[in-house]
Amino acid sequence: MKLTVQQLVRPEIAAIGAYHVADAQGLIKLDAMENPWPLPIELQHELAAELAQVALNRYPDANGGGLKDDLRAAFSIPAAADILLGNGSDELITLIAQALARPGAKLLALEPSFVMYKMNALFSGLQYVGVPLREDFTLDLPATLAAIERERPAAVFVSYPNNPTGPRYARDEVMAICRAAPGLVVVDEAYQSFSSDSFMDLAGELDNLLVMRTLSKLGLAGIRLGYAAASPAWIAELNKVRPPYNVNVLTLAAARFALRQLGVFNSQAAELRAERARLFEALAALPALTTFPSEANFVTVRAPDAPALFQHLKASGILIKQLHGSHPLLENCLRLTVGSPDENAALLSAIQRFFA
Repeated sequence: MKLTVQQLVRPEIAAIGAYHVADAQGLIKLDAMENPWPLPIELQHELAAELAQVALNRYPDANGGGLKDDLRAAFSIPAAADILLGNGSDELITLIAQALARPGAKLLALEPSFVMYKMNALFSGLQYVGVPLREDFTLDLPATLAAIERERPAAVFVSYPNNPTGPRYARDEVMAICRAAPGLVVVDEAYQSFSSDSFMDLAGELDNLLVMRTLSKLGLAGIRLGYAAASPAWIAELNKVRPPYNVNVLTLAAARFALRQLGVFNSQAAELRAERARLFEALAALPALTTFPSEANFVTVRAPDAPALFQHLKASGILIKQLHGSHPLLENCLRLTVGSPDENAALLSAIQRFFA
């Protein structure tokens, strides 16, 4: 007798839903922390010519085809650190979880934070430990250190700055976590382009530190390129669970091209930081909203009725991220991606109409 799908699939997988990506067709898309600007037209033509020369009939260079050297130069990755490439930082989280998933091992993360930390613990069979943030989304360091001492996790994930809340924790707080953790500390710097601090300078120097980044928020979400920097010992072990051709030839070529145009993306990031400040100021001026500080390319707010405001914005042609219902600390919260000046103006106008 053949077994059914329900009999074969692990019950903890059957009990959850797939990661949901909302349909943004026809809407101003402010739900996924993307750079709002396409590649300038002249660079589109240059990239097209370069990609046309890629050998699509050949497997990618498993060592990155020179991209690691380009990343090291572009982002000042220390010589003491080795680099691991991933199909987005999502794959890097998966590789870390797979490598550490011995029986009884635990993965600890702050909450609320990036949902894929918890999901990958589930997928790989790690025990998950969540440590709640304070109500203002700051880090509860005593509770975090107590949980580390009690649980002895194989890995601690710290989103720096934190998604989906926005604040960046104090550097000395994260250093205290690194000193206390018995295992690997993953500092996820997906939003580093918009932040005032980074731990990259310590990659390869702190034995238990891995700094993880992505090119997605910089303006290259479509090519799915993540990278991690850590001591050679850690990268060597993680490489053992990495698929041999995990980054495709078009991504490698596009990423190397983009890094030669890094000034364009850095200028866009600077404009988004300025737009973030203007958006924050305008939102904070609305008495009905609680607006949380952000060092990412989004601003998180709490409204009296988040679902109603979400539906109003969608009816106004604007898609944002509804956080309400995903975690108790996110009750009535919404996450607003920082868009172009015109997109932000439309967003603010629609929010002001709702509260008028």
